[in-house]
Amino acid sequence: ITGLDSGADDYLTKPFAMGELLARIRAMTRRRTEFAPSTLTFGNVSLNRQSFELSGPNGSQKLGNKEFQMIEALMLNHGTLISTERFMEKIWGYDSDAEINVVWVYISYLRKKLGLIGADIEIKATRGVGYTLEEKHND
Repeated sequence: ITGLDSGADDYLTKPFAMGELLARIRAMTRRRTEFAPSTLTFGNVSLNRQSFELSGPNGSQKLGNKEFQMIEALMLNHGTLISTERFMEKIWGYDSDAEINVVWVYISYLRKKLGLIGADIEIKATRGVGYTLEEKHND
């Protein structure tokens, strides 16, 4: 009772049958309670998470897998600095032979695509640290 009241979804008493444990796990994975929207929006830009399309007032651009992962991370964490190392670790992986400058190259691709679609958001660099996604300010 305490376990369930504290947030547990289910429980099994010992001894338990492995078949019952597996059936309960399968049942829990069928109950997807977490909602992940298929479209992310920030500023006048939207990212379709199914088609990998970045859209703005001037049209849309199809993204490659790594571009998609980077802009998705930036949009989910807009205003928060994401380090170059974090991009390397999450997108290219620990075992990758890729050089760190590959992040700069993909940021450049994304900046060009944001420009083409007329985005009112931009990827800001903090030299030697990382990147943030912010709304443009007309100065």
